[in-house]
Amino acid sequence: MMNLMQHLSPWIRTIDEPLDVELEIPHIAYAEIKKPDPKILVFTNPVDKRSGRAYDMPVVMNIFANDDVVETIFGSPPDAIAAKVARALKLKPPKSFADKLDTFKFLFDLRHVFPKRLEGKGACQAREIENLSALPILKTWPEDGGRFITMGQVYTQSLDGDVHNVGMYRLQVYDDRRLGMHWQIHKDSNHLFHQYKKAGRKMPVSIAIGGDPLYTWCATAPLPHGIFELMLYGFVRNEKARLVKCLTNELYVPEDADIVIEGFVDPEVTEIEGMFGDHTGYYTLKEPYPVLEVSKITTKTDPVYYATVVGKPPLEDKYMGLPTERIFLPLLQTQAPDLIDYKMPENGVFHNLILCKIAPQYPGHSLQIMHALWGVGQMSFVKHAVFVDETAPKLGDYEALARHILDRLSPEKITVSTGILDALDHAAPRPLVGGKLGIDATGDAVARSVRLLDDARLLQKAQALHGDIVALRQYLTDSANPVTVIQYEKRRPAREVFDALAPLAEHIAVCVFVDTRQNDVDNPYMLVWRVTNNIDAARDIWFEPMIGIDGTNKDQMDGFTREWPADVVCDAEVFADLRRRGLIDLDDDTTARYQLVGE
Repeated sequence: MMNLMQHLSPWIRTIDEPLDVELEIPHIAYAEIKKPDPKILVFTNPVDKRSGRAYDMPVVMNIFANDDVVETIFGSPPDAIAAKVARALKLKPPKSFADKLDTFKFLFDLRHVFPKRLEGKGACQAREIENLSALPILKTWPEDGGRFITMGQVYTQSLDGDVHNVGMYRLQVYDDRRLGMHWQIHKDSNHLFHQYKKAGRKMPVSIAIGGDPLYTWCATAPLPHGIFELMLYGFVRNEKARLVKCLTNELYVPEDADIVIEGFVDPEVTEIEGMFGDHTGYYTLKEPYPVLEVSKITTKTDPVYYATVVGKPPLEDKYMGLPTERIFLPLLQTQAPDLIDYKMPENGVFHNLILCKIAPQYPGHSLQIMHALWGVGQMSFVKHAVFVDETAPKLGDYEALARHILDRLSPEKITVSTGILDALDHAAPRPLVGGKLGIDATGDAVARSVRLLDDARLLQKAQALHGDIVALRQYLTDSANPVTVIQYEKRRPAREVFDALAPLAEHIAVCVFVDTRQNDVDNPYMLVWRVTNNIDAARDIWFEPMIGIDGTNKDQMDGFTREWPADVVCDAEVFADLRRRGLIDLDDDTTARYQLVGE
């Protein structure tokens, strides 16, 4: 690990000034990750200003700071690891002696996949600490329900001990010896938890923090149920994960972790967890979750505390997500062989938007792949999927790709379905189930169907039809289906405004509505974030006399009965103070573009 940190040193920024674990440290990390060249941050003097406590371990944030850092952590480019995965999935009998030697070497290297259990104690058990208050656990956002561990590797196993799992779930600190376990209903740890609940037994849980950063990435990897994520560690690192037994339960954790929190979860005990700003960019609401009773906390001799910050994109998970995309492409291709590539843009917060390039062989092929993906593991949470063929631009060239899609957009090639949603989705009429959107943008371009007006003239006409409209911006006006973003003062449902604009159908192909609450029609990056978060395809998309999309916040006037969460913003006073002290050096344009501070 020390050798790895030396390799990462060109991307490390050390901050020695005493800084508060409540808001100050996470706000600095949140601002840093918005830069074009973000750094790993090491805060050497974390303090709790409320209690006057100084902590004896540094806080490390943005450990996956950029693409170069990620490649250094993985030891090779993600595409090279993906090629290794593809080879493992397509092993064939060797045809020559040289092939046999090469295949034998490849298979011999696979011996590293299975973790090694060591005897005795590990470096992670060098010392014991009394309680959770000794750890520099952060409070990230002003409305958070308390302090949360944000980068914990949560180790669990099945009741019979045959299935082992590690996931990354946020963990709220209730007091010195109790943590909230935010494992959502679809997560593997939750499935294992129900085995213990049915048997009426307490569930052992251990949380590792730090160590090799690759452990943390493995905890986020979307492996099929029943496959231990640390097998992926051995596959990538070409070294066995080295594990030691916990001191108070039967679980095994990485011997080089910086911190280990051991304990048990009583299936009959729950407590309200949250609110908490999440990677959707919104707060997740308060809900009851199981509670971990801490039985032991151990650390290395000189531990560091890893943490991440989640909120509006771009975030650290942008860089963590790239190897996930690349490495898991071959696995997705086993379910959809004509899938060439895919991309999950970070401002679509991954599960809200997926772009797929396919090789269609027959009519409806995109529909087949669409439904195949919606039935595969974490892909089943994807809300909006867009399919293009081999003629499309590179998936990461978003402007050119958007133009290509709009040139092929037609209502008859849009599919609206219903399926399961991520527990963090807030837009569906009911939790966990809602609308899905699939767009088939393969094939030939369509004819342009609208007569374009300039923005000022179109706004004038729109305002004459509905007085609540305050701003308008047209995008990709050279495409067959330009997108018109309309901002209005929301005193009526967006559908009423849409209907009022029917006379403009000859000028508008696709109309997207946003309200006036921290939206900017000139900021397409955040508009994509806002709209993909806020729509339920079955409720918020209309097709006559033009395509309409309601990207507004929903409330009672829309017939929406769930609580709509606030979006995440930094504390204005703390943010301004950190800028004044030179600890945040973002310019005003970047701060406004990513909507870091509320209006």
